Formats: sequence, C-alpha cells, structure tokens
Amino acid sequence: MATEEGFKETKVSDRGMVTIPADLRRRLDIEPGDKLRWQTDDQGNLSVEVVKQRYGAFDDFEPVSMGGGGSETHDLAGYEDDSLFSQDG
Repeated sequence: MATEEGFKETKVSDRGMVTIPADLRRRLDIEPGDKLRWQTDDQGNLSVEVVKQRYGAFDDFEPVSMGGGGSETHDLAGYEDDSLFSQDG
C-alpha cells in the first residue's frame, strides 16, 4: 500500500515476518535466497540492505590442490586398512 510518494507500507505478522512489495522486489532484483541486512541509527531510523545470496557459499573461492591424487586427497579416517580404499588393491 502506498502512503506517501515513494513510501510503501506492510504489516509485521504475529511471527515477525514482513512481505516485501512485489514492485520493490522486481526493482531491486530481490530473489529467493537473498538476505536483508537490517540496521538502525541512534534516532531509530531503519535501513535495509539487500545481500545477494544466489550462489553456493564457496563459489568465490579458488580451488586449492591438496597434493597427490585419487584417495590421497580424501579423508580415509577409519578406512586405512580397508582394501576398497587402498591403492594396493
């Protein structure tokens, strides 16, 4: 519901949830999985920042070689003596 020019009003549910108006979601490109960062100042003004969370948590990390190959790069704890996991056979 529009109140003043540019302002939108929504209700807070009994569970503390707020619906972001569809036109704002479209304009700000807010999609499922994105997060909102809430901040207040000393005067009680609230600001909300959209934090994009559309990809996996480690998508920005470069792969790092663990050295070796095959089973040497994986945790074999508890299976060291199991022939299915050994390189000998």
